[in-house]
Amino acid sequence: MTQSLTITLTGTTDLPPGKIATIVTSLEMFERPRVRHDPAGTEGFSLEQMGRSEIERYLSVYRLLGERWMWFSRLTKPRAELEAVFADPAIEVYAVRFGGRDIGLLELDFRLAGEGELAFFGLDEPVVGKGAGRWLMNRALALAWAKPISRFWVHTCTLDHPAALAFYQRSGFTVFKRGVEVDDDPRLTGKLRRDSVEHHPIIA
Repeated sequence: MTQSLTITLTGTTDLPPGKIATIVTSLEMFERPRVRHDPAGTEGFSLEQMGRSEIERYLSVYRLLGERWMWFSRLTKPRAELEAVFADPAIEVYAVRFGGRDIGLLELDFRLAGEGELAFFGLDEPVVGKGAGRWLMNRALALAWAKPISRFWVHTCTLDHPAALAFYQRSGFTVFKRGVEVDDDPRLTGKLRRDSVEHHPIIA
């Protein structure tokens, strides 16, 4: 059964137990920004496009990142729906490789004509702050603007890395919308480990 929640715009709104809430900020750009050089020391990173049959590999990387930053939307999709996403040629999924393993994810969505969405962009914690984010963004921008698009957009939220919003702005994105998203806590539904996302306590 679908539940509703009335959110006050002038104070605090209490959430029912088992729910999580986040502020979602959407950003966009209408032309490719100036090309920025890759940071020193990122020569060991590589980008590898995932095959259409590599859903388990994709979910493994997604879960690795999700257990740190509350990514769970892909984990709640029925298998058939996820397979349909992977089969769509307008969606491109890449693994970031370093040291012989997958340490990050880049997903680009071109299903809307003339537009591209930076659907998922994430890196494992050990490489964050070492230039990997700029390295990956350089490739995301190059791949996106190689397409016949006039708009590229992304959204982030307050459950994400605290530096994410500023990073997207430095990368050339401009904020155009903000909203509140409420959902079931995926640690209580079994979609994420109960001890994951330690900085966001469970209220059951």
